[in-house]
Amino acid sequence: MLVRGIDRGGSVCVERPLRHGDDPQTALREQGWEAGQLVSIASARTPQVQIVVTYRVTRVPARPRAARSVPHAPGLVVGDNELPVRYQRVAAYAVVTSSRGILVSQASRRTGVAGQWGLPGGGLDDHEEPDDAVLREVWEETGQHVQLTGPLDVVTQHWVGRAPSGRLEDFHAIRLVYGAECRTPTDPVVHDVGGTTAASAWMDGVQLSRARLSRWAQPLLSRTYA
Repeated sequence: MLVRGIDRGGSVCVERPLRHGDDPQTALREQGWEAGQLVSIASARTPQVQIVVTYRVTRVPARPRAARSVPHAPGLVVGDNELPVRYQRVAAYAVVTSSRGILVSQASRRTGVAGQWGLPGGGLDDHEEPDDAVLREVWEETGQHVQLTGPLDVVTQHWVGRAPSGRLEDFHAIRLVYGAECRTPTDPVVHDVGGTTAASAWMDGVQLSRARLSRWAQPLLSRTYA
């Protein structure tokens, strides 16, 4: 993934590859640029770079990278000679609104956060465009046809934990988040039966405030109903 910063006129000020475990906005601050509006999420047709995220930036004092340890998943037990495998997963999600509320999906037992409600979405297939991926995932998890309104955010997490296969991973989650609207909302249906989604629903602000929300999605959902 490539992180790019442009000025008000659209000229490129900075660009750099996103290193394993990094967050795009933090990476820009290290170079002396403050990220503002997320302008675009696009694909680059090169072997080295698949996704390019572009922010509007302004000049600020550079902030060197602070040393930090990678958090471990709660209850993780690591063997004496066991080393984690680096794994980066790029996924696309949507904050979908309609006359019936906001669309959310519930994690299944196949995940480490079973029962939590979050945004519909999932991993990109090989050579798949991010906007195509999010439309596909929303339909698979909720049965809704939506229209994208633009990029909202890029949310990252970095931790050491176990994959469903049991493999120990140094995991870097990169979540590309879009805004979307559903003009003809229907009762949600999970088409990807047996996957990572147990249920899906439309919720209003009151229902969301009472739901068990995923940690990374909660700020985006709260912002929508602020």
